[in-house]
Amino acid sequence: MSVLHFKSRPWTVFDAANKEHRRWYNQFVTHGGWGQCPYRFMVPEDHGDLITMCQRSLVRYYVAHEFAKESRQTVRFQKRR
Repeated sequence: MSVLHFKSRPWTVFDAANKEHRRWYNQFVTHGGWGQCPYRFMVPEDHGDLITMCQRSLVRYYVAHEFAKESRQTVRFQKRR
């Protein structure tokens, strides 16, 4: 193995539920690069590229998160009898 292998950033799977991963993706979008990210994200073969995988994962996460909030709000704003 190369010495660079031991000094490189660790591999991890992008998880939209992980606040830190969302923060690193936001920083990528804002600054246009992964330079400050301490991880290298793995891309499964069924996804085209890293950015598309992150976007799809974030859309699924936020849609599920929004619908979960909506069901709680409807209970909170019901009329009292």
